[in-house]
Amino acid sequence: MFLRRVLILDAIASAATGLFMFAGAALLEQWLNLPATLLRYAGLSLLPFAAIVAWLGLRQPLSRAGVWAVIALNVLWVLDSAALLVSGWVDPALLGYAFVIFQAAVVAVLAELEFIGLRRAASPA
Repeated sequence: MFLRRVLILDAIASAATGLFMFAGAALLEQWLNLPATLLRYAGLSLLPFAAIVAWLGLRQPLSRAGVWAVIALNVLWVLDSAALLVSGWVDPALLGYAFVIFQAAVVAVLAELEFIGLRRAASPA
């Protein structure tokens, strides 16, 4: 099922990004000019999210409300990423801008694919 695969992909991407940001915060801070504390806590926040998304993706049947919650949290992540860049709270390097924009774009695509999957699951076969 398409939606189930997208949820698992979201969980894997979130876990990988979370581990990368958490474990590599000090190194990333140097490259991205983003605070290590921000990177560490943002990465840490992705780990339980990834576990919940994986659990939802493996449930039988899929929880529509759970998928809607994942979509909402993904949209919130994208909005927060954009707000971070325009807030003046951080002054990232060019690579930092690229990192934040790239990961937000991936999350936006995942949210859209999850939405498409929900619509497909609701439409008659």
